[in-house]
Formats: sequence, structure tokens, C-alpha cells
Amino acid sequence: MTDYEVLRVFCGPDGRYGNELGVVRDGSAVPERAERQALARELGFSETVFVDDPERGEIDIYTPTLRLPFAGHPCVGTAWLLGVDRLVTPAGVVAVRRDGGLTRIEARPEWAPGRTLRQYGSAAEVDGLRVPPPGEWIYAWAWQDEAAGTVRARAFPGRGDGIDEDEATGAAALLLTARLGRALTITQGRGSQLLTGPRPGGLIEVGGRVMRAEPQPAGGVGSA
Repeated sequence: MTDYEVLRVFCGPDGRYGNELGVVRDGSAVPERAERQALARELGFSETVFVDDPERGEIDIYTPTLRLPFAGHPCVGTAWLLGVDRLVTPAGVVAVRRDGGLTRIEARPEWAPGRTLRQYGSAAEVDGLRVPPPGEWIYAWAWQDEAAGTVRARAFPGRGDGIDEDEATGAAALLLTARLGRALTITQGRGSQLLTGPRPGGLIEVGGRVMRAEPQPAGGVGSA
């Protein structure tokens, strides 16, 4: 049996919502990539993290169908859980800081997986979108208040893996922030919140609130 924890990452100001994240603290319990991929598919979260070295913050990230060199909400959630000041991902070292109950990471835009950033004329248009057919990873967004830097967004991974809409997507928020070149407060999905901003050296910061989800049944997930 493989033990794992479930976090909600990028919760709203009231502590609700957030994107669920599976974290296997003992990555050595699932050493092979094929096994990790199978477990991530079984768990069914948009991403699952395997912690290979908790002191160094070395992690490995999977969607239900593929391995990712970097992803935003897995990094924010795992940094919060481990209490580290950096994470080591296949893409590079991710700096971590904490501020007023928020966990923030810094990463390079080129580390983020490809996304189609599609702007709409109003938040209401974004709210009214239907899930598109699989094939393209779409981040739909609109200004709520451009002067204030507030954005309404929804994310459609388009992978055909059962995740039709992603509740909160740090990598896409990072790419949008890099494109716009300014700090943003993004409300995504049902009510998740992401706070972003440019940092020196071409880095982008993405942060938010993290909470534990409801406890999982004892015994974890079968590894057969």
C-alpha cells in the first residue's frame, strides 16, 4: 500500500476551493517511473508529486498521463507541506518564500509546459464557456479590473485524461504574468485564488494559500 496526502492548493480567501494535489512523501516507496505514472493515473488528481529527498526538496511530478519537469500548484503545495526554502525539479531549482499565510515560488516562464492563453472580453464570457474537446491546453482569461490587475480565468487541459477543467493552474498563471509583465490577482475555477508578479532576473512568482484536504482512509492506495 502506498501512503499519500492530499492538499488543496491556491485556496480562496475564505479557505475554500483550491486544486487538489496528491503527495507521496516517501518517493522511495514507488521508485520506478512506470509505477509512479500508474499511481498518478489511479489517484486521478490533475497532478501527483513524489518526494525523492524531503530535505533537499527534490520532487517528481506526474499528471494521470505524463511526467512534468515543472508545474505550479505541485510546487506550491509541496513547498508548504515540507517547509523547505527551495525545491529541486527536473526543470531547475525553485525558490520558495512565505508571506502572511501564503506560500510563493519563483520559476522561469520557459519551464512551464505549453499553454494556449486565450483572452476574452469579459469575466462573464469566461464563466459561460463550455469545456472544449480534447486536443489543446487552453487557459481562458479576462480582465475583471485591468487597473487593479484582477483576472478571471479557467483552465482546460484538453488531455482527455478525465481532468476536463483544472481548478487552479500555477504554470499557466506564470505564463500569463510573464506575457502581461505585471502583478496579478487571478480568480480561477470555482473560486481559487493565485497571486503572481514579476521578479528580478526574468523570474515569475506564483503563490497562494494551501490547506489539507479531508483525511484519506487508512492504508493508502494499492500498488498492485
